[in-house]
Amino acid sequence: MPVKLGSKLSSENEAKIEVIPLIDIMFFLLASFMLVSLSMVNLKRVQVNLPTSTTATTELKTDLISVSVDKAGIIYLEKTPIGPDELARTLQARFKTDPKIRLIISGDMDARHRDMSRALDAARSAGIQNIAFEVAPPK
Repeated sequence: MPVKLGSKLSSENEAKIEVIPLIDIMFFLLASFMLVSLSMVNLKRVQVNLPTSTTATTELKTDLISVSVDKAGIIYLEKTPIGPDELARTLQARFKTDPKIRLIISGDMDARHRDMSRALDAARSAGIQNIAFEVAPPK
C-alpha cells in the first residue's frame, strides 16, 4: 500500500496571504509620506506677499536655503529672524560645508529695495553664487 505524503488538512483550510490589501496599504503609506514631505517644504519659509511676474513658473526644490524679507525689513533665514551680519556668517559656514549650496530670496511686495539688497549682499559676501529671487506666477 503506497504512503500518502502531504498535509492532512484539505486545501480550503490552508492559510493564505492576501497580497492585494498589503499593496493598498503600501500605496496609502507612500502617498501619505509624499504629502507630508511636500508640506514640510513650506514650513521653512516666512509667509510674504510676493510680487507677480508674467514669466514666473512654479518649481518645488527641497535643497534650497530660504531667505525671506518682510515688509518691515526683517530678514529671516528659514523662519528665524536674523541680522545681515549674522546671515553672512551663517551662510558662509554652510557654504564651506557645501560649495554647491543654492539660495532663494523671497521678499514681500512692499519690502524696500535696500532690505532686499542687504540680504543679497550677505549671500554674495558668503561666496554663494547660486541665488534666485522668488516671485509668484500670475493668477
